[in-house]
Amino acid sequence: MKANLRDSLQLGIYKVINPFVKGLIKIGLTPNAVTTIGLILNIGVAVIFVLGAEKTNRGDMSYIGWGGALVLFAGLFDMLDGQVARLGNMSSRFGALYDSVLDRYSEMIMFLGICYYLVSHHYFLSSLFAFIALIGSMMVSYTRARAEGLGVECKGGLMQRPERVVTIGVFAIACGIAGQFLGGDYKIYVPGISFHVFETMSIFTIPITIMALLTNITAVKRLQEAKKGLEAQELAEKKMNNKAALIVGFSLTVGLLSLGAFSAQAQDPSPLHFPVPKDISNQLFYLQRDPNTNTIICQLNVDKNGEVNVKEPVNVFWMRYGDQGEKKDLSYIQRKFAYGILTKSLGKGEFELRFTAHKNLPMYLNKSAADKKYHVFATINNKKMQIERIFLRIEGGSFWLPNVKYVEIKGLDASNPSKVLIERIKV
Repeated sequence: MKANLRDSLQLGIYKVINPFVKGLIKIGLTPNAVTTIGLILNIGVAVIFVLGAEKTNRGDMSYIGWGGALVLFAGLFDMLDGQVARLGNMSSRFGALYDSVLDRYSEMIMFLGICYYLVSHHYFLSSLFAFIALIGSMMVSYTRARAEGLGVECKGGLMQRPERVVTIGVFAIACGIAGQFLGGDYKIYVPGISFHVFETMSIFTIPITIMALLTNITAVKRLQEAKKGLEAQELAEKKMNNKAALIVGFSLTVGLLSLGAFSAQAQDPSPLHFPVPKDISNQLFYLQRDPNTNTIICQLNVDKNGEVNVKEPVNVFWMRYGDQGEKKDLSYIQRKFAYGILTKSLGKGEFELRFTAHKNLPMYLNKSAADKKYHVFATINNKKMQIERIFLRIEGGSFWLPNVKYVEIKGLDASNPSKVLIERIKV
């Protein structure tokens, strides 16, 4: 309801100002120029409050009124720049950024002038609330910007920028007018209370105090709203990743079952630059695939004495290079249907390994005669190799049916460990 009312008022204002907007476009003003004018006017607001602090006494409210009038006039340019961009077909990403940055400068400069005025005339408590209102105003805007940067819309709440501008402008003007008719020293006392409960300046300072409260409540509400949105987004991404794991697992199965091997020197490399995992103790081999650099690591599982865990000889986990190199366990679905490894002890320190996504390709974990260390061996295209890397090249296709172009397996020749083998299996 509130959003609809706000939108209706905004549309009404646009109808009024659109002729003026078209005039600005005709004379060649750009949206960024209009935004800059708004900043200059807000600097003027601060100057008025500073002059009021320096040239008037505590009871003179005239400068507050003039400052409020200029606040409203400057606020008009907040609407004009967007309309100039839309009607003049001059919208740009930099323009949106420029508008947001200068809006923040405008608001901080305006509050600087207000705080200076209040402190100079010894309204110390009110100046504190004005500063808190500034903090809340910045956090309302920042929370929205940061949330939207993370892909979550966050527009709700009271005391958004238009409301803040109108509140300060209208009540500053009201305070200035009241000062002319009531006098700047007008006060209201309540019997039994030694201090006054209201004075002329309260017309300006009470709304600022309310703004200090509401802006920070709005910032917190937006934070809560963003939290819900981000959690929903992460849940959706997790489901998508699990589905992707199933798809890649299926693709791996299809690729390894295909019979058409072709030269390792074939073209069509991935456009991504994949990192080589480093400093991972007891690494056996790793698996990578388009469309990102996140990597599956298969690691020998040993106890503190260096003995292999017979029940679970291989650890499998993510190195999420796309997320600052975070180490992360596989999800249940990834472990059970895609990247998990089934193991079977063959005795004498040898194990049979099979991917859960492809149980028809046996791999063998045992000590190499060359270096007396554990490695994983498999026979690919009639060549026995010590596996170091498995790569799935995916290019295009749909989410449910990706275009898997080939599976590439890199390793060392089991009979000649100094010789590198790269076998590609075309899908």
